[in-house]
Amino acid sequence: MGEMAKPDFTAFDTRGYRTVDVRSGYGEWAATYEGTVEDAMDIELLEVLREIPWPQIRRAADLGCGTGRTGAYLLERGVASIDGVDLTPEMLATARARGAYGRLEEADVSDTPLDSGAYDLVTCCLVDEHLAELGPLYAEAWRLARPDGTFVLVGYHPHFIMAAGMPTHFDTAEGEPVAIETHVHLLSEHVGAALAAGWELAEMRERLIDDAWLALKPKWESLRDHPVTFAVVWRKAAG
Repeated sequence: MGEMAKPDFTAFDTRGYRTVDVRSGYGEWAATYEGTVEDAMDIELLEVLREIPWPQIRRAADLGCGTGRTGAYLLERGVASIDGVDLTPEMLATARARGAYGRLEEADVSDTPLDSGAYDLVTCCLVDEHLAELGPLYAEAWRLARPDGTFVLVGYHPHFIMAAGMPTHFDTAEGEPVAIETHVHLLSEHVGAALAAGWELAEMRERLIDDAWLALKPKWESLRDHPVTFAVVWRKAAG
């Protein structure tokens, strides 16, 4: 029996926006990104995780660091040294101005110039829907993590992407809604890619569209009680 079929976002897309690649899309979105992304999407999920050994984390790698929102949160949690990687120069410029990172590199999240086995924690937030395949990301995170290190991934829930039929998108300066290349990855695909790389599951959380969420996004009432984002914590066994 061969590989099972994977869902294609085009089968669910209800918007039909003009679609651009990740680098050019985020390059244009960078100027307004901070005003459109809510902490409820990712930061609040990080806050409820129980299996991240915060007191032990001295060095972290933030893959797809964007404007540095995750890096700023890690700094608040007491992480002393944070390195970031992103594909988009404009996003990196904002991250650099934040002052949370010791090192910032322009690179693909699945192929970075960061040191092997050097990080207590690797993070990747709101990135995976832009990747055609998950295997290289999980393999790269494994390479970067030290033995007994942790990899935390926060992403849009595949159920939400399919139910809403909405790609990651932004409005241009002219007011045109533009989509950034979006892929659907089932949770089973995450598990398969992680296990293949050597990770062990430590924790998983799913965020539902509740009253607090609808206070931010009232137009999503029809999706009440649907999962919107998820967080998964992976552990790299020592030895």
